[in-house]
Amino acid sequence: MQLRRNPGTAVALVLAAHPALTLAIAIGVAAAAALSGRSSREVLLVLVTVVVGRATAGWLNDVADRERDIAVERLDKPLVRDWLHPGTVTFTVACATCLLVPLSISNGTVAGVAHLLSVGAAWVYNTRIKTTPLSWLPWAVSFGLYPTFLSYGGWGGGVHGGPAEPLMTALAALLGIGVHFLVSLPDLVGDNRNKVRSLPLVVALRTGAPRLLLLTSLYLAAVTVGLVVAALTVGLER
Repeated sequence: MQLRRNPGTAVALVLAAHPALTLAIAIGVAAAAALSGRSSREVLLVLVTVVVGRATAGWLNDVADRERDIAVERLDKPLVRDWLHPGTVTFTVACATCLLVPLSISNGTVAGVAHLLSVGAAWVYNTRIKTTPLSWLPWAVSFGLYPTFLSYGGWGGGVHGGPAEPLMTALAALLGIGVHFLVSLPDLVGDNRNKVRSLPLVVALRTGAPRLLLLTSLYLAAVTVGLVVAALTVGLER
C-alpha cells in the first residue's frame, strides 16, 4: 500500500533501501551459510553484513534514478515524493560504508574483501552501464562473489576456509542475471519512456513482458535447482 504522507526520515530511508530485495538476498546468502555448516553467530553476521551492503546499493540506485523516476512519476520512491533529499541519502551511504567495512572484514579478511567487491559491483550498476545492454554485468559480478564471501568466511579477521568451487561461482553469477531481469520487469514501461536500453528491456521489446516474465521465472527455477544440486555434489569450497 502506497503511503500518502511523509513517514519520516528513518522510514523513508528504509523504503529507499529496496527492503524486499535487500532482505531476500541477505536471507538467501545467510541460508547458504547455515547450510554450509556455519555457526549461528556467523550466520547472523553474514545476514547483517549483506543487509548493510545491499541497502547501500539500493540507496544509490534511487539517487541515480531520481530524475528518471520523476519523469515517469514513480510515487512509490521516497526521493520522488521529496521525503528525502539526495544529499541525505548519500550521507547515509557514507555512514553505512564506515560500518560496512569492519562488518565485512569481521567475516574474515579474504571474505570481507570479496564482499566489499560484491557491493562495489552493485554500486557500479548505478552508473551509466545500467542504461545499456551490459546492465547484466554488475549483477553477475556481484552475485558471483557471494560464494567466495562464504567459502572464505569465518568469525573475525584473518584467513578462513578456501576458494569457492568455480561451478558455484558461475551459478551464482547466473542467478544474479536472473534477479536483474526479475526486478527490472516492473520498470520496463518507465525505462522505455526514459530511453533506457538495459538488457531486460531489449529482450522485452522482442518477446513481450508477459513472455519475459515466464522465461525469467523458468530461468531462475533452473538456476536455483542447479545451485542446490551443485551444493549437494561438489559443495561450496574447493
